[in-house]
Amino acid sequence: MRTVDELEEKLAEPSPSLVTDLSRLEGDLMILGVGGKMGPSLAKLAKNALDQAGVHKRVIGVSRFSNKDLQHQLEARGIETISADLLDEAQLRNLPEVKNIIYMIGQKFGTSGREYFTWAMNTYLPARVAERFRNSRIVAFSTGNVYPLTPVVTGGASEEQPVEPVGEYAQSCLGRERILEYFSRKYEIPLLQFRLNYAIDLRYGVLCEIARAVREQKPIDLRMGQANVIWQGDANEMALRGLKFCATPPRILNVTGPETVSIRWLAQRFGEFFGIEPVFIHEEQTTALLNNASQAHQIFGYPKVSLRRMMEWTAAWVESDGDTFDKPTHFQERAGRF
Repeated sequence: MRTVDELEEKLAEPSPSLVTDLSRLEGDLMILGVGGKMGPSLAKLAKNALDQAGVHKRVIGVSRFSNKDLQHQLEARGIETISADLLDEAQLRNLPEVKNIIYMIGQKFGTSGREYFTWAMNTYLPARVAERFRNSRIVAFSTGNVYPLTPVVTGGASEEQPVEPVGEYAQSCLGRERILEYFSRKYEIPLLQFRLNYAIDLRYGVLCEIARAVREQKPIDLRMGQANVIWQGDANEMALRGLKFCATPPRILNVTGPETVSIRWLAQRFGEFFGIEPVFIHEEQTTALLNNASQAHQIFGYPKVSLRRMMEWTAAWVESDGDTFDKPTHFQERAGRF
């Protein structure tokens, strides 16, 4: 892949399993927060799967759409768009009644200093959405940040791990889960809490950050010495297929790749590709933010795109100076300050 168009097409390739699942889905689909990093490719993936299934269902994307070009691109693919600020009660109330909701709205970066806004976005707004869409099923994006840092030797937190969020962003994400659980139980809303760790798009993500740091000979902090990653297309597919696994009380599902990936090892492999010796600072700690997604793999199968393939694509993308979003993941953060 050498162009953004080629990347977007790869991200939006549906598997036969997704085509089958969406062909059997009752009702239309609406994506709240479609304007984020993952939303556009998720919307295109859903539309492609429905088209391949020969099924006519509406795919609707809702966002503030400060980027009007994105809105036009989605509409050109047959995806309906609605420009709305969902913190405005009237605009939320005016959204169409839709059976299936993918909830992708959230605030992370910029939390420090604006904690009040993060809590409004991550806990107050989910309550309003749950009230509005009490007759829908909802897959709600969450994060592995609700777990504590865990010993690397344990292989990461599974769904059985008690939550212990570090910092206000993670606390507000747990708040979102608890609020949605309350309304799921109150109105019997089928819901899936989708705890995702580090989706990979060649324009952003852990692999992109490490590859760029190696190529630019910037020091790589090893204190968060391990991470989990998953191809964004695979994560989006699991979210869409997750609609049929919504339940009340809500089901919780960790989503990421199968490996506990060493940051040092990643940098060394990228260094070999670029012919550059990586620069490291600090040492690996015995704990890290890690996510055990074995339950998701049991349900959906292993991700289609392997870690090595993601690394190859990322290295080639960085070497050719491909576009980037310049939105760091801050995966190195150990104190929860975003």
